[in-house]
Amino acid sequence: MDAPLTADELVRPWRRATIAASLVAAVELVLLLGAGALLVARPLSHMLQRQAASSAFPTVKHEAVRHHVAPVVKPKPKPAPVAHIARGGLSILVLNGNGRNGAASAAALRLRHLGYRIAAKGNAKRQDYATTVVLYRPGYAAEGDRLARDLGAKVVGPVDGITRAALHGGQLAVILGA
Repeated sequence: MDAPLTADELVRPWRRATIAASLVAAVELVLLLGAGALLVARPLSHMLQRQAASSAFPTVKHEAVRHHVAPVVKPKPKPAPVAHIARGGLSILVLNGNGRNGAASAAALRLRHLGYRIAAKGNAKRQDYATTVVLYRPGYAAEGDRLARDLGAKVVGPVDGITRAALHGGQLAVILGA
């Protein structure tokens, strides 16, 4: 006949089982947190993009903001407006809105190489722009679109509340983002 089990022999298997169960639970927790982060990341990035565009243009709706909603029937794309004024005939105000030193000067040099005239360069009132914004005066929408294509900017809109003097005589303005 076997001898009765001692207290140490009764506890040891339960201790091992508890440690194994804890490890399995920890692995499951990490997997659940990873899956949750993946589910939240996409809507969060869309929300941040909409917020950046709405803070740049509070009264204007943008294609970049609405790109994630696919219409049931796709409308025929409008032909891009044709810019009538040559690049050398436009003056551009370049503002640094991302906080990096020398960003406005570097962008002004790049625009000058593309043929644009630089009206002035400096810092924007805010330094937290998430994306580069191109602004145009009334009547210069096509030129604003062309400038946005030249810079790779996705947000384009009319100037709102900016006087002609604040634009330093320019027809277009660029606010550089991150």
